[in-house]
Amino acid sequence: MPKRFIGWLGLSALVIVLDQITKLAVLAHLSLGEGIPYTDFFKLVLIYNPGAAFSFLSDQNGWQKWFFVALALGISGWLVALMRQHANERLQPLAYALIVGGAIGNAIDRFHYGAVVDFLFFHIGHYGWPAFNLADSAIVAGIALMILVQLREPRKA
Repeated sequence: MPKRFIGWLGLSALVIVLDQITKLAVLAHLSLGEGIPYTDFFKLVLIYNPGAAFSFLSDQNGWQKWFFVALALGISGWLVALMRQHANERLQPLAYALIVGGAIGNAIDRFHYGAVVDFLFFHIGHYGWPAFNLADSAIVAGIALMILVQLREPRKA
């Protein structure tokens, strides 16, 4: 395996480890629904999200857990193959590595807890963004980077 590919896999592993450490810390210090305010606009909370982004499909009877685990693993496998193919580039495999790390981090939660552990909550007064976690942040950063790379590439006629 090329050295750079191993490095990109290492970055994915680092995202997974950091994601799981932060979730374990929150689980050790907070009860479900409990929050610790840090600023007027941010607090740590403990929320379990059985759905996807913005609690999509969270009201289903449990089948979504396995659907999202399979989806995360399937997409991660595809992105790892792309990561290997583009290993000598910089931005594209970085994007893939972030997404893979985040997807697997959340898949671990679904497998272990039956839902994703979310804990970062930003708000203004009573209006807030849905709680999220480090894995979600890595996925969003990776997708944004993928879009940026695509916008920067010259178009072929």
